[in-house]
Amino acid sequence: MTPDVRDGARGRPSRGAPARALDGTAERPGDQAVGETAWTRVLSLVRQADEVALACHVSPDGDALGSMLAVGLVLRSMGKRVVASFGDRTFSVPRLLRFLPGQDLLVPPADYPAEPALMITFDSSTLDRLGLLAVNAGKAREVVVMDHHPSNTGFGTIGIIDPGAAATAVLAEQLIYRLGGGLDRDVATCLYAGLVTDTGSFRHTSTTASAHEMAARLVATGLRTDEIARELWDRSPFGYLKVLGAALERVVLEDGLIWTYVTRLDRAAYGLPYAEVEAIIDVVRRTDEAEVAVVLKEDDLGAWQVSTRSKGAVDMAAICAALGGGGHRSAAGFTSHESVEATMDNIRALLPRKA
Repeated sequence: MTPDVRDGARGRPSRGAPARALDGTAERPGDQAVGETAWTRVLSLVRQADEVALACHVSPDGDALGSMLAVGLVLRSMGKRVVASFGDRTFSVPRLLRFLPGQDLLVPPADYPAEPALMITFDSSTLDRLGLLAVNAGKAREVVVMDHHPSNTGFGTIGIIDPGAAATAVLAEQLIYRLGGGLDRDVATCLYAGLVTDTGSFRHTSTTASAHEMAARLVATGLRTDEIARELWDRSPFGYLKVLGAALERVVLEDGLIWTYVTRLDRAAYGLPYAEVEAIIDVVRRTDEAEVAVVLKEDDLGAWQVSTRSKGAVDMAAICAALGGGGHRSAAGFTSHESVEATMDNIRALLPRKA
């Protein structure tokens, strides 16, 4: 499949008053990188479809699952048959995201259409990130890729890809408005979860004026931002503290790099699912003496899922892309099937040398 050629034209404004940049000019989601040719094709396909199959990346975060469910809810309200999934072998919504509305749209990969007429993917930069559903995407008639990762490989037949967007949720909101849909509290809750997840609660450099303006539109629906924040960041089982302690016991600081790892056995001792250790990187990366933070997490199949963070001086997206992954400059990752030592050696070899 080849990606759609983007004409670079500016996107249409969302329904209602358009967002405004600080200089007073229109600043709309999806404007920067997605041309009208791509948007027109997507809208035509969705309107003609009886069923739309939605998918997001494996081990979904708030942006992936939230964007997918928001669009799914709107499509269902338009009378479309909607099926949504993600391609994990163990199909389970991460505990932190179980508050999101619309989860009755979800089906396990085994029940997903084998050859979808129209498939829309969310927050997946590569075909491999779809996991088990990569096979379904390969057999789909049309695959719309909605993503904001600079490392996106351009898979699919139509690309709605904007590396300048703060989150895939920004593009999901644009799709909803272009389809003539609106925001209710359930849809806004899903989109808000995506926006705050990928902006780090509006702390990351991806936080723009338009990101705050989008947040204002979502909050205006009546959603409870305090409850969403508590679900996403202020809850964890007791076992997480024990596993975090084990990871911090192993932490190593070396020449601007801090790293540690979490094994399957660490988690098994407390019955802790893999998804529960995602936040360890956010503890480790705070270290003043380190520019780069790395956490290796052994998944249930024995592979190492590697999370990396940078404070801005090092492009972790480029490094992770060289190792088969991708992401953003300051937050990226990849999968390693080598040992912890070999994986770290591979990362060190790609880090810039200090003068």
